[in-house]
Amino acid sequence: MVKESTASNSSTNKNYRLPAEWEKHKTTWLGWCHNKEDWPGKYAPIPWVYSEIVKHISCGEKVRIIVESKEHEKKARRVLSSANIDMADVEFFILKTDRGWMRDSGPAFVKNNEETILINFKFNGWAKYSNYKKDEKFPAFVSRKLGLSRTIAEHNGRQVVLEGGSIDCNGRGTLITTEECLLDEKTQARNPGFTKKDYEDVFGKYLGISNTFWLGKGIAGDDTHGHVDDLCRFVNKNTVVLVQEKNQTDENYIPLKENKERLKDFKLEDGSSIEVVDFPMPEPVIFKRQRLPASYANFYISNAAVLVPTFNDANDRIALGILSELITDRPVVGIHAVDLVWGLGTLHCLTHEQPV
Repeated sequence: MVKESTASNSSTNKNYRLPAEWEKHKTTWLGWCHNKEDWPGKYAPIPWVYSEIVKHISCGEKVRIIVESKEHEKKARRVLSSANIDMADVEFFILKTDRGWMRDSGPAFVKNNEETILINFKFNGWAKYSNYKKDEKFPAFVSRKLGLSRTIAEHNGRQVVLEGGSIDCNGRGTLITTEECLLDEKTQARNPGFTKKDYEDVFGKYLGISNTFWLGKGIAGDDTHGHVDDLCRFVNKNTVVLVQEKNQTDENYIPLKENKERLKDFKLEDGSSIEVVDFPMPEPVIFKRQRLPASYANFYISNAAVLVPTFNDANDRIALGILSELITDRPVVGIHAVDLVWGLGTLHCLTHEQPV
């Protein structure tokens, strides 16, 4: 029987550790595309983008794909087979979902000493959309299918809303997030009334985090209202890439400069300074008069490669070059994301790693 529990609010569980993304994965979870409303008028190329993602990830780990039905699985298999992907490295699970953004609807996989457990935060459609009831069942589904213990994250008597894209960590106890996403009380309020201390208590209890740093605003066009995975990402235990905008007339320019100022005095969990590397932004990607959240920071570090969204932009090669210098133990690969970002997310949003 799978153990399910809630943890006490009284103290931090020092045995818990949220691994960094570059640590060894057992598998990557992916939800095969099916909701055409996420890419209205541009759905046709999306399955082929998924096949590129699976091709590169499956070289180094198993890819577990959520599908709607056996018929949906057959469609996915046809696309993957056409892309010459070894299906021995792909496993399908049937679960009805609303969307395929596994980063946010999935559980946090935490190490409890040598055991991997699931931390089940509540998913509520980014405090914006009403069609999330199927997606919020994903953590319990994974727990049942894999026989992993599941802990429901609660604070002050209610389940905590938290999406995976709103946090990033170095695997050593330091976490970065944004005020815009987690502290907003007007636009998309996840946990009304929560303070920084409330969140830091939650991070300590359920993720083993001892050190939290708060950036300000996220990037323009971000439908999630400030997810950090479009903004600032750890690439090793003491280094982050932070997106910066050179065009002073762009709406991102001032907020991104302010975030860099915040990081100047930031100390890591051991008291050392953090290394901040400037990361470019592409030219604004606008489709049907809507600015899209195009950002190179939405990369995904798999066992076999670092997958980076690209946008047919002159800065594509600069972003790939910076990451290639910072992450040298696996290749850095660009994935065309001009069509994908019309869904208001790209590579990191779609994927969810499960550590060994």
